[in-house]
Amino acid sequence: MAKQKKAKTIGELKASGYQSVSLREEMRRNLIAMIKKRKNIFPGIIGYDDTVIPQIENAIISGQDIIFLGERGQAKSRIMRDLVNLLDGEIPVIKGCEINDNPFAPVCKSCRDMLAEEGDATEITWLPREERYGEKLATPDIAINDLIGDVDPIKIAEGRYLSDELTIHYGLVPRTNRGIFCINELPDLTERLQVGLFNLMEERDVQIRGYRIRLPLDVLLVASANPEDYTNRGRIITPLKDRYGAQIKTHYPATINDELSIVEMERRQFNEDEFDCYVPQYMKEIIAEVTHLARQSPDINQRSGVSVRVSIANYETMLSNAIRRSVTLGENLAVPRITDLPYIRSSTSGKIELESFEETQEDKVIDDLIKKAVQNVFNRYYKVHTLEETVEQFSGGFSVEVSDTMNSKSYVRKVKEMVGLTEALKVVGDSERPEAVAASVEFILEGLHVNKRLNKTKSEGKTLYRR
Repeated sequence: MAKQKKAKTIGELKASGYQSVSLREEMRRNLIAMIKKRKNIFPGIIGYDDTVIPQIENAIISGQDIIFLGERGQAKSRIMRDLVNLLDGEIPVIKGCEINDNPFAPVCKSCRDMLAEEGDATEITWLPREERYGEKLATPDIAINDLIGDVDPIKIAEGRYLSDELTIHYGLVPRTNRGIFCINELPDLTERLQVGLFNLMEERDVQIRGYRIRLPLDVLLVASANPEDYTNRGRIITPLKDRYGAQIKTHYPATINDELSIVEMERRQFNEDEFDCYVPQYMKEIIAEVTHLARQSPDINQRSGVSVRVSIANYETMLSNAIRRSVTLGENLAVPRITDLPYIRSSTSGKIELESFEETQEDKVIDDLIKKAVQNVFNRYYKVHTLEETVEQFSGGFSVEVSDTMNSKSYVRKVKEMVGLTEALKVVGDSERPEAVAASVEFILEGLHVNKRLNKTKSEGKTLYRR
């Protein structure tokens, strides 16, 4: 079947039977169709299926403007950008129009004049959904002309009057007409600018240099805000908050598994990586547990949040140290160990804010989080009393030395010397390769230490476990 030819003029568009609908009707229709077909509306968004996403769907079905309220790293910007999935693949607009005018109901004066002169012969073009999205990060230096528009001095110089609508240079919001416009960190906008926005949302008019312009724009206004910003940097004025139909609160991943799914999806990977890597499940869980514990720690400022970026960066750092060891020792497989965890201080410290201003305490806070995370994860896999036979061996002066630079084969030799360790390794070890065995040995030894069954001393980059 031959592909239907796209209309190029308003006359051809009418003849094709095309029906124009408002932006909110379009998004509502497409959302309902996606729900019926059980399509994933927000691909890559994890952990919001039963909380945030139903609220978004309700807002879209209601035709409401939306403000997302949540701490940093809670996927607010990604969700806003994914809203374009609810738009049609493309829509017709009057050719050359700055504000994407509907061919059947133009808003700007130049398009109305063109339509009056050319009628059905007025040319149109097709605008893809990706070009119907606009975004602006709110900063204190933004002016009203950036968002709404201003008088163009060149057009005045050409002889037009100030009151002539054709003198206007449109800002970002009008240029996103018939689309979605998002403002990140809304409280950072000055109150004057926020007033300009709520006039646009409700009364559909603005004042530019004293000239009142009627702009019946078809725009969905979406914004994000961090609760901390309400007091630290600014606030959202009450009339503007009142005009947003839905205030949706986002949150951090509720479970370790959700956290890890995001980490696996977002961590940086290299296509031409020559290294064979394997990350044991318990090491992944430790990384996620550190972040979850940080979100509950009284030593960390919870108002600023602890984002998933902490988990992502820590995972990358831990794996990088394993790769560095693999290269240095000439081993074939890079497997993270417990002795790699101290290196995540560098990727954690820049992403958390302590309640205390004593910077010397930062490493201690992070080390305590790691220690507690290891204990929590270890106790999910083992009951300490089942390893008493192994612990008793240390009573006779037996000790084990580990290091992040130690060859994996030396761990395999230690396994043969330690009573009961071979069976214990089967709980967490799904590989018999020396590098994986070394990681499991360190996990068990550290787990016994944090449960106060073994002592640990550090010296010259090495760790000694004994009783």
